[in-house]
Amino acid sequence: MFNKILIANRGEIACRIIRTARRMGVATVAVYSDADRDALHVKMADEAIHIGAAPVRESYLLGERILEAAQMTEADAIHPGYGFLSENADFAAACARQGVVFIGPTSEAIAAMGSKSAAKRIMEEARVPLVPGYHGDAQDVEFLRAAADDMGYPVLLKATAGGGGKGMRQVWSADEFDAALAAARREALASFGDERMLVEKYLVKPRHVEFQVFFDNFGNGIYLAERDCSVQRRHQKVIEEAPAPGMTEELRRAMGETAVQAARAIDYRGAGTVEFLLEQDGSFYFMEMNTRLQVEHPVTEMITGQDLVEWQLLVASGQPLPLAQEAVQIRGHAFEARVYAEDPDNDFLPVTGTLDFLRPPEESRYVRVDTGVCQGDEISVYYDPMIAKLIVWDESRERALQRLGSALSDYRISGTVTNLDFLYNLATCRPFALAQLDTGFIEEHRDLIFHEQSQDLARELPLAAFALLLHKQQQRAPASCIDPYSPWQNNNAWRLNEPHIHRLQLHCHQADHVVNVEQRGAQYRLSIGGQETLIEGKLDGDTLHFEVGGHRRRGTLARTHNSFTLYLPEGACHFHEVLADTGEADSAGGDNALKAPMNGTVVTLLVEVGATVAANTPLLVMEAMKMEHTIRAPGPGTIHAFFYAAGDLVAGGAPLLDFVPDEE
Repeated sequence: MFNKILIANRGEIACRIIRTARRMGVATVAVYSDADRDALHVKMADEAIHIGAAPVRESYLLGERILEAAQMTEADAIHPGYGFLSENADFAAACARQGVVFIGPTSEAIAAMGSKSAAKRIMEEARVPLVPGYHGDAQDVEFLRAAADDMGYPVLLKATAGGGGKGMRQVWSADEFDAALAAARREALASFGDERMLVEKYLVKPRHVEFQVFFDNFGNGIYLAERDCSVQRRHQKVIEEAPAPGMTEELRRAMGETAVQAARAIDYRGAGTVEFLLEQDGSFYFMEMNTRLQVEHPVTEMITGQDLVEWQLLVASGQPLPLAQEAVQIRGHAFEARVYAEDPDNDFLPVTGTLDFLRPPEESRYVRVDTGVCQGDEISVYYDPMIAKLIVWDESRERALQRLGSALSDYRISGTVTNLDFLYNLATCRPFALAQLDTGFIEEHRDLIFHEQSQDLARELPLAAFALLLHKQQQRAPASCIDPYSPWQNNNAWRLNEPHIHRLQLHCHQADHVVNVEQRGAQYRLSIGGQETLIEGKLDGDTLHFEVGGHRRRGTLARTHNSFTLYLPEGACHFHEVLADTGEADSAGGDNALKAPMNGTVVTLLVEVGATVAANTPLLVMEAMKMEHTIRAPGPGTIHAFFYAAGDLVAGGAPLLDFVPDEE
């Protein structure tokens, strides 16, 4: 076994690897960029080496610096995690030349699967079923468009060197093809340094089912059950589960043996994932093979009782697989929900911010939280905005799903926009409970997942106002008092011969609301638009104890520098107090300026200054956190000026261009 390993990654996966290595008695070395100097993975490791500036191309993608760090610290091996250099064949080969073990497959196996088009050819020779498509070397626009026209729309454009949904676009008609191809190529070039594409027939309602495979250096290979990853946005997974609902033993064996056959075709070593598209009739097609540990590997660990990082270290150090195929057992059901700093209501665009308040659910044998951040950490524009992975397990899918909903409702994050509400709505909607899964699940059930019902406001607003009032009283409470019974020491709006009336103005559910609160002893009467609610309770630290209509419950109040979040059993309520209007107008950029939806970089300007455009015309493309976003014209009008050029960094909310709408 290794004495010391270097982890060529950051965040959650680096912390995950460190935990297993520490349990096995293996010392660890972290690497970090300028932005990660105080990151959790740096604090957890036994040693840490600075490797460069914040952008990944100046730090985590510099293989030579990582190898220098390994040699400096005398590390025996390098674990690449996932992303970054984990599927870089040149880096794996460089490790071999330097005598440092790469904890993963050989460079030849990575190269074989690194090009999606080459991988398709290898799988075809190995008689692995493939989705119809063009996987060749010709890359001119006319040829690829003709290939798409021949197979019929919709089609899927995919970067040959891609993964994680990057460089991928659905094309529903011929007139969309050129723009989609250009966008996919830009994204592929930015993410992988390779803009080559393949074109496949897009299957409309398939499931995304993948198999965890493992090979040692003695020719032994097995599969450790399957994961259903059908629930996706932007071609990236949102909630994964294992085993796949409705999977029969016969189909599992057929798909698992095909996955092992696919890996054996490239003489595989270590952990890998073979991904399939599964049709409703039980037919399945090879999609791709990821030559690394997957983000969703914990659900496989939870149902098999195995530590896959430990398996990686054992195999890489020359030991055989811990189990044979017949010894693999599946017990219970597991889910993983990816908690991101992103805005589901704004096309899942990533957001930045500081984690002013962070309280994950309590961990147990049923609940696991894999994270790489702590309260007070910043979500940076430079890296993937994942905050944590929430993993739950129980004896059945129904019970595991109950635990997932409960754990999501207990998760507390403030200081940045997150997808927690979205995840809770998704996990608790009836179609998901019934496992009616396919890759279009989110779009198909948008009304259920993105709902904001009137009863949410009616229930949450009085509680938000109540919590705000108690917070204000708590902040004004005197540290000491000569006469605690003196009315001059009260902060409860006491007036001689008058009711105790507080008037609050809150912004909640995208609108301002006036709330009058009359305090009568321990009871508070809240009046909102003619509707009254009686509440009793107290704020103990950040825990709100309240009783409404004889029903006692509790929530958590989290405060950032200018807003609040009240976490209730049904979900989170975000609000802030509306202060008096100063009369100052926001003139930055004027009314005609279109603003940046997030911190990022301008990729390209799509029209000329002075151009007259129609509604919905693409005007410019921004990129942040590995994702592109196109700014479009809100209506017909004229472009008077661009405020940034391609390559410029832009702060979220900054005006991007001067757009003058046509007069009606």
